[in-house]
Amino acid sequence: MSNAVLDIKDKPTPVQLVTLSFQHMFAMFGSTILVPQLVGLSPAIALLTSGIATLFFLLITKFQVPAYLGSSFAFIAPILLVAGGLNKDGSSVNPGHAMIGAMAVGITYGIVSLIIWKSGYKWIMKILPPIVVGPVIMVIGLGLSGTAVNMAMNVDGKYNFLHFSAALVTLFTAIIFTIAFKGILSTMPILIGLIVGYVYSMMIGIVDYSPIAKADFFALPDFLIPGVHYEFEITTTLLLTMVPIVIVTISEHIGHQLVLGKVVNRDYIKEPGLHRSLLGDGIGTFISALIGGPPKTTYGENIGVLAITRVYSVYVIAGAAVVAILLSFFGKAMAVIATIPTAVLGGVSILLFGIIAASGLRMLVDNHIDFGNSRNLVIASVILVIGIGGAKFVVSESLSIEGMALAAIIGVLLNAILPGKKEADIPIHNQNKNS
Repeated sequence: MSNAVLDIKDKPTPVQLVTLSFQHMFAMFGSTILVPQLVGLSPAIALLTSGIATLFFLLITKFQVPAYLGSSFAFIAPILLVAGGLNKDGSSVNPGHAMIGAMAVGITYGIVSLIIWKSGYKWIMKILPPIVVGPVIMVIGLGLSGTAVNMAMNVDGKYNFLHFSAALVTLFTAIIFTIAFKGILSTMPILIGLIVGYVYSMMIGIVDYSPIAKADFFALPDFLIPGVHYEFEITTTLLLTMVPIVIVTISEHIGHQLVLGKVVNRDYIKEPGLHRSLLGDGIGTFISALIGGPPKTTYGENIGVLAITRVYSVYVIAGAAVVAILLSFFGKAMAVIATIPTAVLGGVSILLFGIIAASGLRMLVDNHIDFGNSRNLVIASVILVIGIGGAKFVVSESLSIEGMALAAIIGVLLNAILPGKKEADIPIHNQNKNS
């Protein structure tokens, strides 16, 4: 894209810096706080770590890549699985396990980035082709669909129309702002949906305000430090549940770097290099987990803001990170977030998880995957049923792989060993020309 208002290294005026930084913060806010709400972690620590991770990402990429790092949706199901689910108050049963797994994910990013630095990036494209990554992304969204619907319409396991109405108001608000609006508002449908859903919930009387009254104006986020708040214990099952998800998140990262490069007219795969951006993502995830935050990923919402405003300055991205860090210490604001009804979170989750699943389908369509080819049909079918069906491979009481992680591993293996790979990789329109 041409005619940048502010290019990568351009310094904004103080007024521009404040207003544009808040704009980026609002773009990522809804999704970043939603993930910890769903997995029983602290929204404040998620905000804090998103800011810290973004600053580290900018440093590692030599202040050349204007990307914001927020909470990753790909790890929702694995976190719930390794952490043992949620308590009645919505907190995680064993968040320490999730943090250890996230640290392992960050280290895996680092190892992969080192290999890319030494050997190039084409090998990873061969391991993670669209026929594997697309269905696994669909598993992420569809596997969480039951959770979203349950949050939207049930209270204590029983159907509640009042709460379901709040979910529907939230959902349709987010849909309207996604489709009908242009410009900046179209990049913030989740945040706007949460706000409208919250106001509606206040009107129908399902908001509990007690946490706001009890909260201090300024408060430290709920840190989770290994050896202090939980015992640092690594298990094989924990690693095999969390780490295979990098099959998806690395592909997502590459996709974001390609799209971002087109927006700002640069080739980020070559300079500063995929190894640097992936390392920045990994270190951001590792540092986040070290103090209690969820895994991180570059955010499409903020890439959308860049495309609309044509303000590419890394100073603005850094400003948004600082705003997020400061906001995480504002206790009253964090208490308001804690009062968002589960139904409202369920409403935006229906749209978000559906979009995740649809993006996997879009990857298959955009890459002209031919399902008339039996090889492609087999790989996608096996991934979908194993992932959504919750298949489990149990080696022993302390070692098992299940669900999305198992689906991702089997998808990679099937793609590697099944014959006919070259024929399956030929796009449909090329096959028609050859026939």
